[in-house]
Amino acid sequence: MSDLVFIAFPTEQKAEEVRQKILAMQREYLIELGDAVVVVKDQAGQIKLNQLVNLTTTGAASGALWGTLIGFIFMAPLLGTALGAASGALGGKLTDVGINDQFMKDTAAALQPNTAGLFLLIRKMTTDKVLADLRGSGGTLMSTSFDETKEAALREALAAAAPGETVTPAAT
Repeated sequence: MSDLVFIAFPTEQKAEEVRQKILAMQREYLIELGDAVVVVKDQAGQIKLNQLVNLTTTGAASGALWGTLIGFIFMAPLLGTALGAASGALGGKLTDVGINDQFMKDTAAALQPNTAGLFLLIRKMTTDKVLADLRGSGGTLMSTSFDETKEAALREALAAAAPGETVTPAAT
């Protein structure tokens, strides 16, 4: 069973930095992701999703390849390429893998303007090592499907000082 996590960040760059850190952990087999999407809410309140894979582009490329091959059979490779690319792009645009796009847009409406968030669909993770690597990343946990103990540990890790960073109390 997968868990869904949504973390708010003050900037798009910070959200992307944390996503890259988590993707590096995935390459080390510490976490297995189903999806990792950065959402950005601009000044006007418009929400933009930065997916890991652009399915429209992937579909167009795949469709163009298959269209060209089929076009060679019917002696019209350029027509096959064009039709294949168009149908592949349409198929890619209509395909939604991972986290539902409309759900992410609806949930990201809670973000403040000019901020960003990170949606993670986590299949498996080595909790203690992932939380240690996320320590001091910042961000505010907006929602999660974790149990209460994992949720509290994640909140603590995000809010904690980064390794080597000292927290000085505010002057009064």
